[in-house]
Amino acid sequence: MSQSKISRIESGRVLPSVADVERILQGLESVPSDVANDLLALARTANVEYVSVRSSARMGIWRRQAEIKALCESSSTVRHFLPVIPSGLIQTPEYARSVLTPVIEGDTARDIDRAVNARLDAQDVLNDESRSFHFLLTEQAIRLKQAPAPVMADQLRHMSEVAQRPNVDLAILPNSAQVSSPPLNIFIVYDERLVTVEMFSGTVALRDYRDITYHLNVFDYFRERSLTGENAKTLLGTVAEEFMPARD
Repeated sequence: MSQSKISRIESGRVLPSVADVERILQGLESVPSDVANDLLALARTANVEYVSVRSSARMGIWRRQAEIKALCESSSTVRHFLPVIPSGLIQTPEYARSVLTPVIEGDTARDIDRAVNARLDAQDVLNDESRSFHFLLTEQAIRLKQAPAPVMADQLRHMSEVAQRPNVDLAILPNSAQVSSPPLNIFIVYDERLVTVEMFSGTVALRDYRDITYHLNVFDYFRERSLTGENAKTLLGTVAEEFMPARD
């Protein structure tokens, strides 16, 4: 480890990862095991961040969209695992408005117009072809009727168009795929430095390299069993027609 990195850690300018702390402890050698275990536990805690939906709402949901855009702009590869809903980066305005509108008692109030506009603004990152975006959805995510049928059909057609971009890879895990591990929750991996995991109550950010590696393995496991390319676009078109069947 370089002296400059040690200096940045000592001055508080850099948060050491769990791996950094392990290397420092190995270098010191004489640290008692109980102290070393305590330091590693503190490092793991420091590298996990939780932001509740309520605190996001107090600051403004639109700010979260701006944060996502900034994270994408600072990454070369972004992987989205989407078992229940398409990413905001590939949503139409009408679909975004539908899913951002609170419907459950206890949902946080929000400025819908501003949140939708911020989500659409974040989509500009897709125009930078030096960055690659991988969207892995389940078939459930494209079939679940989260908006009126015409909006759903337009959303699926829009996703098929986005998939034609040279820097976008879109894959769909079909219901027919045999999987031994359930696709539990949404997560996004930014390069190999950060994972954000979305839950009903908020978002967890993980920076431990072991957590990042595990989520990359999860992503690869499901993508290997997914439809890609023209096969994924065909499924999107089929489901879109089911929402809005052609009329004679």
